[in-house]
Amino acid sequence: MKIEKNKVVAVAYDLQAKDQEGNVEVSEKVNAQEPMVFLFGSSGLPEKFEEGLDGLTSGSEFKFVITSEEAYGDFEEEAVVNLSKEIFKIDGEFDESKFQVGTFVPMSDADGNFLRGKVLAVNQNELTIDFNHPLAGLNLEFQGKVVEVREATAEELDHGHVHGPGGHHH
Repeated sequence: MKIEKNKVVAVAYDLQAKDQEGNVEVSEKVNAQEPMVFLFGSSGLPEKFEEGLDGLTSGSEFKFVITSEEAYGDFEEEAVVNLSKEIFKIDGEFDESKFQVGTFVPMSDADGNFLRGKVLAVNQNELTIDFNHPLAGLNLEFQGKVVEVREATAEELDHGHVHGPGGHHH
């Protein structure tokens, strides 16, 4: 069965995310025993990732690069902000343990959109938080194998995501 819109796809891969000089910043390995499983065409993954898999079949190997512009965009300096510790206080207290450097903080903007920021620094009165995607500014090099391709169930199509092993559970 070929990978195409509305098929459930399971892939194993090695990812190396490299900066513009080619230095590896992030490395990730997803094995065939616990593959990434998604509904093709509705995954929310970068469009170029799905394009790299389109038409492949179970057992096919793949290797492709997605530039930062085609993946999560360039790193934007203006997405790194300083925020007062006051906005993070609960009952008048700031809990240092929840805001360690490297911690991801869930937040929302003025319009209620979900944001996730990485704490870069904790100072006396403020936090420096990076709201860029963790892979922003990096070129993504994928090498892997298609583990499985199957028909999506009616419920998966209706819900827009995979159910069961490797997918969403209700």
